[in-house]
Amino acid sequence: MGSGAMGAMSSGGSAAAMPGMAMPGDWPPMPEGAPTSDAEYQSIDIDVQIAEHEIVPGFSIHTLAFNGAVPGPVIRAQQGQWMKVRFQNRTDLNHTIHWHGLTVPYAMDGVPFVTQPPVMPGQEYIYRFRAEPYGTHFYHCHWGTVLHMQSGMYGAFIVESPDDPILATHGYEREYTLVFSAVDTNFMRTELNNMLQRMTRRMRLMADGRLDSWTSSHFDTLDDMLAAMERGFVPPYMRSRRARAGLPNPDFFTINGKSYPATEPLRIRRGEKIRVRLANAGTVEHYLHLHGHDFLQVCDDGAPLPQPITMNTVRLSPGKTADIIIEGTNPGIWTFHDHDTRRVTNNGMYPGGALTVLAYDGFQSSFTPSIALDE
Repeated sequence: MGSGAMGAMSSGGSAAAMPGMAMPGDWPPMPEGAPTSDAEYQSIDIDVQIAEHEIVPGFSIHTLAFNGAVPGPVIRAQQGQWMKVRFQNRTDLNHTIHWHGLTVPYAMDGVPFVTQPPVMPGQEYIYRFRAEPYGTHFYHCHWGTVLHMQSGMYGAFIVESPDDPILATHGYEREYTLVFSAVDTNFMRTELNNMLQRMTRRMRLMADGRLDSWTSSHFDTLDDMLAAMERGFVPPYMRSRRARAGLPNPDFFTINGKSYPATEPLRIRRGEKIRVRLANAGTVEHYLHLHGHDFLQVCDDGAPLPQPITMNTVRLSPGKTADIIIEGTNPGIWTFHDHDTRRVTNNGMYPGGALTVLAYDGFQSSFTPSIALDE
């Protein structure tokens, strides 16, 4: 996926005041040691909006998308660089951004009602933090996490170093970033419909003066919640249990938002080394196996390993990242896929899902690979 740096400038300031909430004079607070001049930041604009996204040819879904794309844009920054991310909410739902694997100041961690208020519809939040530690990380929404992450609210965050230890040791020439996810399209459709019903009910209660826009989703104490329920508030877990068919059961498995045969190949030349950054932003484990080659795992959760591990299958649990080095020693067009065969299907049909290929530049095959969908 593309790795161009994002350079959209954002204006300074604090999040918009939240209805019914007594806020500090300036929220979010400035982290200790943060620059006061915009010129000292790498400034980025990110919004969330509803978008239509095609997973495979002929099959599209509505998603919650960072900057209109799934996954969100790759953010690349030098280690130690101060970041300023203006996050704008262009949907009717609450959201945050959590910087998974980065050591950010407390108020910048993106956990609603723990480190910050949620970013409500039409509002914005300014995140300020240093890009550290070095390595492959990612970011995602931390509100309604089960739904919002599989709906597309995730993206890679690469922290680079001018003294990159992996480049210095392994001399790779190209790199790729693969972000994995799992999507239950039926769950998404049901949950989004449920939320629409809950939002409609809240709006009626607010129009009657029985709730305001803040306490419709937040209560300072259990007594406040019980009092709101006496006035007609129905907790979302009660409404949801009546309508949905249980927890997610993914029917599509994606790499950078696409399922095979729409996934992009990894390209390599004979004798070349490539670096492949792997991140699991989904809810299921992947066992990623490369045909025809061994590879080296060189980083785990962004951190360089003291002793790289030779393997041909790497386990990638939810929330994990791993970096591998592949050396072009065996020309061909080689499958790189999840070895849990349930994850290489599209709606139960093989082949599909979390599958791509390692393709050698200039390789001439005696057999032309083609796409055949199993009935």
